Amino acid sequence: MGLLILDRDGVINADSDNYIRSLEDWEPIPGSIAAIAKFSRAGYDVAIATNQSGLGRGYFNLEHMQTIHDRLHQLVSQEGGRIAGIYYCPHLPDAGCSCRKPAVGMLQQMERELEQSAKNAFFVGDSLKDLQAAQAYGCRPVVVKTGKGMKTLRTLHSDKPGVERPLDIPVYADLSTACDAILAAAI
Repeated sequence: MGLLILDRDGVINADSDNYIRSLEDWEPIPGSIAAIAKFSRAGYDVAIATNQSGLGRGYFNLEHMQTIHDRLHQLVSQEGGRIAGIYYCPHLPDAGCSCRKPAVGMLQQMERELEQSAKNAFFVGDSLKDLQAAQAYGCRPVVVKTGKGMKTLRTLHSDKPGVERPLDIPVYADLSTACDAILAAAI
């Protein structure tokens, strides 16, 4: 089926303005783990692209983040699925790196390591940066209302100048609902 890309915080797990700093802070959104497994069982290579500036800010370290990712892999595996890869940007927003969404460096890295194209892949996110990265790279953006999703939808429908808005984006309540729609080819 090809590659399918997910944001992490706000799509897979609850987001926090205080950052997800440890496994104790990490709480999967109901239905998200089952949705990832369902995508995987349907033949998608599920990859995660996540901005993690909390690393650069010193709020948590690589070991803490890896513990979260290990738990995510474990839960998806218990549901009969697999995550092909988790890609992250540790840089601060003003670092000027090529990997922090809306830049597309993580998507390029994903393509190289997984040896498949991200072009036309579904990219499910909750933030404007997710949607902009998806559009810039030729992915198919999908927005969920969890996490920052409602704020993103308000921004997309505002008249605020200077905001590049991807158009005609399917919107779903959460990852589980998006999964059902994508697998039913409803979008």
